[in-house]
Amino acid sequence: MPMDLRGAAEATLSSWTPSGSGQRALREAFLGLLAAREDACERTCLPGHLTASAAVLSRDGRSTCLVHHRIVDAWLQPGGHLEAEDDSLAAAALREATEETGLSGLEIDPTPLHLDVHPITCRGSAGPTRHFDVRFLALADRVRPLVSGESHDVQWFDVDDLPELFDEVQELIELGRERLRRLNPT
Repeated sequence: MPMDLRGAAEATLSSWTPSGSGQRALREAFLGLLAAREDACERTCLPGHLTASAAVLSRDGRSTCLVHHRIVDAWLQPGGHLEAEDDSLAAAALREATEETGLSGLEIDPTPLHLDVHPITCRGSAGPTRHFDVRFLALADRVRPLVSGESHDVQWFDVDDLPELFDEVQELIELGRERLRRLNPT
């Protein structure tokens, strides 16, 4: 992974002002991982590595596009590993959201929305690792998404009628809606 992605990740996280002590503590942990490990942006970094994902919302904030992940067997926001072609965390989140939903014309807010660390067993990994996930807001037109090879299904859901979700996915959607309201006050 290029050093410039690691540097871009450090710059993004260092300049971000998280809300709440929990998010501040996570930011410091993410920055500590980046400082300690040259390979922090690579999936081979054990016991964990940075990933990027996005809460995909319709432009009016009334709907969210979720993927039913094959490995996790749950509805999640799109996201995943950083790749060599990514020049920033936001670019990785945008690439992943586009690949996993098939939606074109996604717009990403380059300011992180939320951080999360979760255990997972990556494809090709001998055992569990941790994803240090940097989460962003992406906006899209509500058009039909496409199912990728990583998902059982991809669907738009009304934010007032969501399927069963992990608490952190529900929280991410709410944070995305709050950010959208601040960006587009009416």
